[in-house]
Amino acid sequence: MSTGTHSEQSLTPGARRILDVASELFYWRGINAVGVDTIAAESGVTKRTLYDRFGSKDNLVAAYLEARDRRWRDTVTARLRDAPPDPVARVLVPFDALPEWLAPSTRGCGFSNAFAELPDADHPGRRIAVAEKTWLRALFRDLLTEAGAADGNDVEALATQLLSLHEGAVISYAVANDDSAVAAARAAAKVLVTGALPGPLADQPSSR
Repeated sequence: MSTGTHSEQSLTPGARRILDVASELFYWRGINAVGVDTIAAESGVTKRTLYDRFGSKDNLVAAYLEARDRRWRDTVTARLRDAPPDPVARVLVPFDALPEWLAPSTRGCGFSNAFAELPDADHPGRRIAVAEKTWLRALFRDLLTEAGAADGNDVEALATQLLSLHEGAVISYAVANDDSAVAAARAAAKVLVTGALPGPLADQPSSR
């Protein structure tokens, strides 16, 4: 997605180091708790260099979230490329991507965390957080439509239900320290998806 922030490919080595350090600090300590002084010091650069590269802390926050968003979308897209043709399995791919994604992310969803910390609707980072959830809901809708769930079903409502299960799994994993949350959410999602597909497809066993 394009947000007007620096693309990772165009970053200088110094800017790349600043972004890497800022990303760790923002995720683990919180966006509002981390100032540019700390980021500059831990990156081994001056504040002037940080501002020269990113312009403002807001732009750096947006760059952090944009990079995280790109990695998440790439993770899901790669799994979709490798997914079997089974329609139920394809709809459930975003759930299958979660264990790998969550393993190093014990503070929960970086996008939801950022949304909570950035009350200004016009903040570029908040817009990226919103766009990530909107994208995932649209992906569920598109996968459901490809699977044949459109006839006689409210695909938009079902996509929202799948997104809610997905986000709930992330919260339960992080906040409730529940390692079974993803599997439980996937099982519930499978029931919803299977019930929404045409008879012959619903009767086929999912590959997972």
